[in-house]
Amino acid sequence: MGDRWLIVGLGNPGPRYAGNRHNIGWHVVDQLASRTGIGLSRAKFKGRYGTGDFDGRSLVLLEPDTFMNLSGQSVSPARAFFDVELGRILVVHDELDLPFGTIRLKVGGGHAGHNGLRSMMAELGSGDFVRLRVGIGRPQKGDVAGFVLQDFGPDERPWHGDLVDRSVAAILKALQDGPAKAMNAVNADPGLPKPGTSA
Repeated sequence: MGDRWLIVGLGNPGPRYAGNRHNIGWHVVDQLASRTGIGLSRAKFKGRYGTGDFDGRSLVLLEPDTFMNLSGQSVSPARAFFDVELGRILVVHDELDLPFGTIRLKVGGGHAGHNGLRSMMAELGSGDFVRLRVGIGRPQKGDVAGFVLQDFGPDERPWHGDLVDRSVAAILKALQDGPAKAMNAVNADPGLPKPGTSA
């Protein structure tokens, strides 16, 4: 079915990781599921998924239950089962190279050291899928691996809901207009307000 989209949120399974920065992809797809009325109630493809129609488009929402570095083992069989074109896979993931609160839409590219993307590229044989990069920032000091596996900090938590909502809006914009056109609007998003200004 050529017009079907596969929307993937990356994260790690289990309560230990639920609130982690690394799980922002799950947070966004959870909210997208709520917005579209597509429940993630089915278990298959080493993950949880749901299917449905929204705004005239056929959607598959997927959250791999593999750990992050094996995400492709869930995405690839789901893509094959639902016969989704590579360019209609949209993956939502955390991005260290963007400030917290910033979102960017991108078509294709490398994995930039992100283990979830690395696994997807290995299993799919290509990186030509769409990415919604959700900025979590880099730690000023300390271990990056430890940073992504921490929960959002007290200065970040008040903005978490806004970040998730803007990410969902970006996905819907990409579905409506196509990723290439939607990039202009989504990537113009300024992110969080500057310190000392109001939201």
